[in-house]
Amino acid sequence: MLGVAPLWGHVMSMSTGTLTVEGNRARFELRMPLYEIAHVTDPQRALFDALRFSSEGVAGRLVNPSCREDSDEDAYLCSAEIQFQDPVERLRVECRLHTVTVPNHVHILRASRGEMRDQAVFDFTFTQADLRFSPPSMWEVTTRQAFTGAKRAVGGAVQWLFYLALVLAARRRSEFLAIVAAYLAGQMASALVVPLTPWNPAPRFVEAAMALTIAYMAVEILLLPEAGRRWLVAAALGTLHGLAFAMLLRDGDFSVAAVLSGALIAELLALFGLGWTAARVGTRRPVPALAAVLLAAGLAWFFYRLRA
Repeated sequence: MLGVAPLWGHVMSMSTGTLTVEGNRARFELRMPLYEIAHVTDPQRALFDALRFSSEGVAGRLVNPSCREDSDEDAYLCSAEIQFQDPVERLRVECRLHTVTVPNHVHILRASRGEMRDQAVFDFTFTQADLRFSPPSMWEVTTRQAFTGAKRAVGGAVQWLFYLALVLAARRRSEFLAIVAAYLAGQMASALVVPLTPWNPAPRFVEAAMALTIAYMAVEILLLPEAGRRWLVAAALGTLHGLAFAMLLRDGDFSVAAVLSGALIAELLALFGLGWTAARVGTRRPVPALAAVLLAAGLAWFFYRLRA
């Protein structure tokens, strides 16, 4: 279990970029957390090699790329000019930053040309995007942002481990429904309230907190098998999982309703799918063993993040 922890350890791995287009030139700026590239020998070269910008099928030429460490912000800051043959109307971006950092890395890119703006979210499942500097339809915006929320909700192994813990914690159908409702309520409340406050939690804190939610629920199952009101525990743990969405909403120009609606639908499908499978298979007998595995996974991830 300790051996696979690094694969899960960066559920909150995220970087941001801005691209300002003027005629046939663009100014690109990248902000990457320092701890994401601590293992990279030549981070400047590796990061720019993982990015491609093209217009009308012709790749842009990188001019004066540079990077520097900002210890105050715990960030690695890069910038470059990109030269294109013709004025840019539509931009194709290929982003493979997950190959430089960790498999779960997410990059949010915001682009502008005059008053026109667009953005894209990249990860290992979505490495290319077309940025169009024309107003998209409301349906396009809503669909894309809802899909972003859904991917954030069910895009990693850790999320599925916690959903499994919630399923194992429920001893009857009514309790399962109460746990799901309380968890989602706590998560949504946190996602909505935290961006309105001055608090900007560090990604590593959020990762460690989410790791402990798995371990805590596993301990609840193992040591307090007859404990009541587990829905209260689920609500409290949900507020910690909501921090992941709070960070996404704070760092990107998203519709809160679209992102959280997509996440809510995806989580309901995941939780009820796991619940239905557990009911069909019958998980009551192996619950302690499964809870022990979840406890080991949660603690392994937590201590890995502390060490990192």
